[in-house]
Amino acid sequence: MSDILITDDERDIRELISDILKDEGFDTRLAANSQECMDAIEEAPPALMILDIWLKDSRMDGIDILKVVKRDYPDIPIVIISGHGNIEIAVAAIKQGAYDFIEKPFNIDQLLVVIRRAMEISRLRRENTELKRGDAPPSEMLGDSAIFRALRNQLDKVTKSNGRVMLSGPPGCGKEIAARYIHANSNRASAPFVSVSSATIEPDRMEEVLFGRESPEKGLEKGLLEQANGGVIYFDEVTDMPLGTQSKILRVLVDQSFQRVGGSDKIKVDLRVISSTNRDLDQAIQEGRFRQELFYRLNVVPIAVPSLEERREDIPLLAEHFIAELNKTQGLPLRPLADDARALLQTMVWPGNVRQLKNVIERVLILGDGSGPISAKELPSLEETGAEEGRVVLSGGLATLPLREARELFEREYLLTQINRFGGNISRTASFVGMERSALHRKLKSLGVVTSSKGGGRVAHVQDDAVSAES
Repeated sequence: MSDILITDDERDIRELISDILKDEGFDTRLAANSQECMDAIEEAPPALMILDIWLKDSRMDGIDILKVVKRDYPDIPIVIISGHGNIEIAVAAIKQGAYDFIEKPFNIDQLLVVIRRAMEISRLRRENTELKRGDAPPSEMLGDSAIFRALRNQLDKVTKSNGRVMLSGPPGCGKEIAARYIHANSNRASAPFVSVSSATIEPDRMEEVLFGRESPEKGLEKGLLEQANGGVIYFDEVTDMPLGTQSKILRVLVDQSFQRVGGSDKIKVDLRVISSTNRDLDQAIQEGRFRQELFYRLNVVPIAVPSLEERREDIPLLAEHFIAELNKTQGLPLRPLADDARALLQTMVWPGNVRQLKNVIERVLILGDGSGPISAKELPSLEETGAEEGRVVLSGGLATLPLREARELFEREYLLTQINRFGGNISRTASFVGMERSALHRKLKSLGVVTSSKGGGRVAHVQDDAVSAES
């Protein structure tokens, strides 16, 4: 859905309009009669139509075509042109859903103004539909850590292609934000982005939701694939898709066409497919829960989205972003983060990743009783454990160990957390923990802690042989 379909029985007119639009950067297709027009629409619905009222050697005139298109493709704006214009024809066309009526011979500047306005209204309608569905979160990517910059670099590389992308990562890490970033920076940015939540759609309704249906009672109902035509279809947690639907999606990817449930016509679509998963797809294939052929079709460009714990440097930036966003959308207090809150947020465990961080910030802003900086005392980790100020609550496992083993375990976990908090930077870690850099290196060596490259950044972890020696 990125071109303009021009239908006029006068060759000179349709080619003149086409040349003018191409000079302005638009893509065009041409049709000389009603059959060529309908065939072109069936092949791929256009972004906009320019349609002559009177068509020689055609079984349908412009008004007939207008009625059919507005019934089956209501979002396509149609500009009617005619050399036999009068007020009655113009009124009839507008009543049937035409965007505007222009009389031949037309003024080129007037035609371009009408076309640009129609294209803009079409774009706004799609955005409004997405907002009403509640599936249009921002596509802004926030972060400055090395591992995050490497992710954004990967995403930038795939924006200009139509290659299928498979995003992997734990729940809540921002896979859909990454998918929307690809869409927003691609040549399909003005076309729809449709998200399919594979886990929340009932298996027996999946095909109706995706492919749409035709019935005498309800008429034609478009599915999500048709709604995404020209743009991006995003399969969220694709491993939850029923096996029967997987085989049909595979066929859509091969043919770029499908049939609505209850229908017989082939519906052609132009789609870019982005998928995501938080599971091991190889294991799902081995267990027979995911089709290997579909995996090969979807996994053209695999991209791993890092967990929040892998990009601890970004936590203060994300937290401040959520504070500003919640202030704007919900009127919650616009409070800065105190230094102790920043440090604690960067050292907490985040199984729910970015989604959990946003929930924690929202909770603190709602329950907080001041407008000053958010302190560490207000964060749920301290409230929920019931810890007194100045005390550390030991886990059950740590409390059962002798002092020497407990101290070594604590030091290892503490230094792992701090190094990852500072993005693998040993100098910054040494400065924060109050050690000389050389002393810190010796301590890390004794604890079996090493750093290695991962996703463009440095990540601290325990050497395998150190773990084996303890077991």
